[in-house]
Amino acid sequence: MSRHPASYLVSLCLSLLLFSLLEVAAGPAAKAGGDDGIVRVKSAVPMTEAISRIKADIASKGIMFFTEIDQAKLASDAGIELRPSTLLVFGNPPLGTQFITANPNAGLDCPVRLLLTQDDNGDVWAVWTDFDWIARRHNIRSREAQFRMATKVVGSITSTITTK
Repeated sequence: MSRHPASYLVSLCLSLLLFSLLEVAAGPAAKAGGDDGIVRVKSAVPMTEAISRIKADIASKGIMFFTEIDQAKLASDAGIELRPSTLLVFGNPPLGTQFITANPNAGLDCPVRLLLTQDDNGDVWAVWTDFDWIARRHNIRSREAQFRMATKVVGSITSTITTK
């Protein structure tokens, strides 16, 4: 069953408006380190607080939160030692499905996966896949505005952990 074109347009416009507002609220943009498509932002708060802040910000933006996976606990249950590592999965279907309609293989990278991990020094990092890299990976050239919005949204979400 297909959606009515006007309904689709309204949904897309609302998404664009939301992300335009988020652009204003977003802090300094994080940068991908190298050509591996990985973006890292250092947290100013401990792991538990970082997770709480990010989940609260996702909820306040009306973004769908799908799951939280405590990878360190899974490792521990398997008898393996792993530094704290938690994967958060969330997304905005009206935006994310734009990538998948451009190339179904983009579903490998949607919804957003944000990893919170602690390094050997005890520093906590928010890590995710750069949206420009995802666009190049899937050869998507027709969704530049949507990829920019997704970048700004994740930047806004992670900005909640960069200050005490």
